This record gives sequence, structure tokens and C-alpha cells, in this order.
Amino acid sequence: MLSLLTKIVAKTKTYLLIVALLLSTSAVSANDIKLPLLGDSTSGVVSHQQEYELGRAWLQMFRSRVPTLDDPLLKTYLEQLTFKLATYSELNDRRLELIVINNPTMNAFAVPGGVVGTHTGLFQFAQSEDQLASVLAHELGHLSQRHFARGVANRRANSLTSMAGLLAGLILAATVGGDAGMAAMTASQAAAMDKNLRFSRQNEQEADRIGIATLYRGGMDPAAVAAMFDRMLAATRYTGHHPPEFLLTHPLTEKRISDARGRLGKYPKKFYKDNVEYHLMRARALMAIDNNPQHSLKRFQSELDGHSKSSAGARYGLSLALSALGRQEEARTALQALLTEDPERLTYQLTAIAIDRADDNYSAAHQRIASLLPNYSNNYPLQVELSETLLAENRYGESELILEKLSRQRPTDPDIWYQLAETSGLAGDIPGVHVARAEYFILTGIYDKARQQLGYAQKLVARDFKRSAIIRQRLKDLNELESKSRKL
Repeated sequence: MLSLLTKIVAKTKTYLLIVALLLSTSAVSANDIKLPLLGDSTSGVVSHQQEYELGRAWLQMFRSRVPTLDDPLLKTYLEQLTFKLATYSELNDRRLELIVINNPTMNAFAVPGGVVGTHTGLFQFAQSEDQLASVLAHELGHLSQRHFARGVANRRANSLTSMAGLLAGLILAATVGGDAGMAAMTASQAAAMDKNLRFSRQNEQEADRIGIATLYRGGMDPAAVAAMFDRMLAATRYTGHHPPEFLLTHPLTEKRISDARGRLGKYPKKFYKDNVEYHLMRARALMAIDNNPQHSLKRFQSELDGHSKSSAGARYGLSLALSALGRQEEARTALQALLTEDPERLTYQLTAIAIDRADDNYSAAHQRIASLLPNYSNNYPLQVELSETLLAENRYGESELILEKLSRQRPTDPDIWYQLAETSGLAGDIPGVHVARAEYFILTGIYDKARQQLGYAQKLVARDFKRSAIIRQRLKDLNELESKSRKL
């Protein structure tokens, strides 16, 4: 364990100035990294643009240490929900970047510069889209108010060695386990964390207030805040003395609960329709958490046989589990019942395409894709389904073209660049492999490997003026990016 800690500390030296600004006012436990929300420009500490650049530097560091979930449907759903809430929030800078971590804990976090992270575990606790949205709206509230500025000056005064050790502890907590992560920290660091936690309590009520208003303006149920509090308290009772991860960084005091409930009285009570799409995404999240389709099959069958918040969600999960087990005909039958009731729902159509492809029925998959493309030509999940179908048919060049289009639409998504590199290799486009790998390494903060990959590509396209010029420019961009990172 000590050798692992030493390696992590060594690898994080180049991030120390970033970390000195970004370390969280939070408690640390298993599977959680929580970083600070910095103050506004009037504090003289950091500007909006600095926050944005720091947030993106932090995101590169995070991605290089902690795996994120590659599920286009789930990512799109959470992005759309987060952007909808941001529209009705008090957030001025809405350059948001969402990351999804496949982790069973109830947790979400926000980092200066508009980085919002969610654990799939939130879907295990939230019973509706409004409850899930209450957590996201709360995080946007912290971002909009740029909380915790007063703690930045003190954190910058800490030694860089101490910061490296604390970062190593945070990484261990997220990837190995809470005990190992806490063991990597000194007693003085733990005490500092506790002090920062007490400071954070002063901001929770304000984030609650702003989150409640955001939900209401967005046409969602503000009472979901109180309902989610109840879910959190129930989770605390269920786990004994271990509170949910979210409560370690967002303490739920009696005053906070009573204040939030009191604020709800100013909003008129009315009926809010449940969104079935949430329950479909919950099924996908639970499948990812289980990572065991046989277990998931039993879970969703039990929900269908007993009490479920959404029979459609349970049946959809059943279809996903059956398909993952290779039982495509049964999966198709389960999904068809949903398609009959709601034939226009894109999620069902996309899942039908995936089932057809898994059953080697490429003709049916392409027919569905062709019927959807006129209305969803730039849809991210649909483009992925098309690319995957072409790939399964060994039509590598065509699949590569689809992914190249996606990489232009979503240039900051490392999952797309990773898949593009793999597909380019199968298509025999070796320069394309190196370029895509370079972009992936840039997004994960591994600049030396990115430069190496661009160097390989440059040699291979030496006689291609256009591609050579693009790579030379990208190398210049990389040098500027690395230089800027050092100055942060």
C-alpha cells in the first residue's frame, strides 16, 4: 500500500498548484472525491475564467485516476436534465461538463468551472426524476454562489507536499477504499478537513434555497427536496453509523431540514407527472452497478412480481438483463410490450436496435436506424448505435466516419476518442489511431503520451499537407495547454 501511495504522490507533482486551489471542503470516504467551490471574482482569489480553466484541469486529473461510465443514453439523459436545471438556475457561466461515475454510493459533486459529477448510486435512492433533480439543483446552487472562497487563502498556504499527500488519499479513497484513503492522510490534514466541513454547513441552506427555487422555475416539484432528505435519512438508518457519501460532504442538520421544509410553504402544491424516462435510466444505472446480468434479472423480475414505482422501468430492465444474458428473443418480447404502448419513445427504439444487433439481425437494426435518422440525425446515442452496428458488420471505415462526426460534435468526450482509436485501427487508418489516442490522452491529462502519439501521426502523414498542418497546429495547442496548466 505504501508503494502505491508513493507512486500516486510522484505522479501528482505536476498538479500541485491546481490541487492547492481545488482541494475540497469535504469529508473523505470510500469512492468519493469532492473538491471545493471557489469564491467570486470580487474576493480577489480567482476569476470566472480561472475557475473554468481550473475545473477543466481538475477534470483531466480526475479522468486519469477514476473510470467514468460510458453509456450514451444515460449520459445524454443526465446532461439534458442538468442543462435544463441550469437554464432556470442562478448560474451565470453555463459552460457545464457532466461526468458519470459507476459507483453504488449516493453522491454528486460540483467543481468550479462547471464540472458536475454524479454517481449511478443516486438512482438507487431517488424514487423520481424530481428527487434526482433536487440533488443536481443543489449542486448548481453551490456553483452559482461560488461558495467557500474564504477557505482558498488558507489552503494555498499549505505545503505542496501536504497537498500531494492529501490528493493521494483522495485518489485511494475513490479507487481502493475508504480505510486505505484515510490511512494516507495525516492527523493534521484530517483536522483541516473537519474544519472545512464545518465551514461548508454554512452554505448548505443557501444551496437548498436556490435549488428549491430552481426546481420550481423548471416546472419540477420543489417538495422533492424534502422527499430526498427523507431518503437520505432512511439510508443513514439502513447503513447504521455510515451515512451516505453525499451527507459526508453535505451535512444534513435538523436546522437545514426545518429551513428547507419551511421554504416549501411558499410554493403552491400541485400535481407533478412522473417521468417514465427516469425509471428507464434507473434500470440502466442499476445494470451498471450490478455488473451481473443474472443478478439484475432477478432484481427486475422481483420488481415486476411485487411493488415497483414503475412497471415500465422494471420491464425495461428485464429486457436489458435478458439481452445481456444472450436471451435475445425473450428480451425482444419484453421490450415489444413497451414499444406497443409507447412506439415513439426513442429509448425503446434504441434498445431494440441493440437487441437486433446482438442477435446478428443487422438488416432489422438498419431499418430501425433509417426510420429514426430523419428526426434524430445528430442524436448522440443513435449515432453510437449506427457506429456499433457497422462495426459488428466489419464495415470499419463507415463506422470510423460516424465516430469522426461524433468527435466533432462532442470533442471533450474521451469515450468517443477511445472508440475512434480502436475503430480506426480496424479500418487500417494508422495515423487516425494516433490522432484519436492523442486526443484521448489530452482529455485525461497525460500530455507526454499525447505528444508522442501526435509525433507518430506526423511522421506517417509527412506527404499529406493538410493532415500535417492539422497535426502541427495540434502540437502547438498542446504546448500552450501544458504551459497554461503549469501556471494555474
